[in-house]
Amino acid sequence: MTSRTILRTADQLTHWTAAIFEACGVASGHAHEAAAGLVRSELRGYRTHGLTRVPSYVERLRAGDFNPRPRMSHRAFPGGIVLDADGAMGQVAAPHAVRLGLQALEHSASVLVAVQSCGHLGALGLPALQAAETGAFCMVGQRTPPMLGMEGFARPALGHNPIAFGCPLPGAAPIVFDVACSVAARGHILLAARAGKPIPEGWALDADGQPTTDARRALEGSLLPMGGHKGIGIAMMVECLAGAMAATADSLSPERNTVSGAGAVGRQGGFVWLVKPEAFAGQQLFADYMAQWTGNYLAAGGADARLPGHRGDLLEREGRQHGIALPDALARELDTLGQALGIPLPG
Repeated sequence: MTSRTILRTADQLTHWTAAIFEACGVASGHAHEAAAGLVRSELRGYRTHGLTRVPSYVERLRAGDFNPRPRMSHRAFPGGIVLDADGAMGQVAAPHAVRLGLQALEHSASVLVAVQSCGHLGALGLPALQAAETGAFCMVGQRTPPMLGMEGFARPALGHNPIAFGCPLPGAAPIVFDVACSVAARGHILLAARAGKPIPEGWALDADGQPTTDARRALEGSLLPMGGHKGIGIAMMVECLAGAMAATADSLSPERNTVSGAGAVGRQGGFVWLVKPEAFAGQQLFADYMAQWTGNYLAAGGADARLPGHRGDLLEREGRQHGIALPDALARELDTLGQALGIPLPG
């Protein structure tokens, strides 16, 4: 029997991942929160931002790029919050930012949370979903070191700056859309390089600014933006919100603008924007409008149409019921990591 056929429960994988992080000095509560986020990513099909990230996060924790014991603090003002995450893992900082924003929505219709100095947020759709599950609209973004370029560029010029939104849909699972501003997330190229496989044309450039299908050469070069100049424009917007508005003096240093080999970079800026829908349209009208446009969309698309986030919701429910099957290569890598720490992968 191969590891591909072994089904592990979400609880097993969460406890194992938390134990790995605790072995790297992360406080128990934060370790479990980060682990739960990675496992939920795995459950929802975000495998480039799921458990495959554990080894790189361990690397960043050991290097001190992620702070295992952050002392997060914040200051609030009408319509806004600035959260100093103190180098926290992204899966710790983002849920905390959402909780702060939801508290602010008790007295406000909208709040922007600027998140300073946080680790790689992973799947941005998760904090957006966290907020949407409570009834709030939420947009999340994070700036990254320069990764995007255009053909002929001498070097990467801009972060691939992922962005996501979550919106409640009364009577159904929330809508969740999560995308990087590149044609493909860097995580897909990392997986291809690990497997020794080529990447599709149109994904990346090599270090000379020329198109490549070699995953390893792509990691030395640049990612291409989705939709050409449109992707560049959206990345610039995220740079303004998640970079400039969440900047610290450290944000200008070369270390914060260089991509590590693992791709998981620490102490970056991000933002979480939350809106109370009923403050604008009224609760019933909002629900009626959401039902109408989503119904029209699904009817026009036929049997194969789905709303973003709904496939992930189905996968998560199935995975929690039946278990998670990890790919062979990932299971071996995680077990090797765990054995070295005296924490073998269950199963």
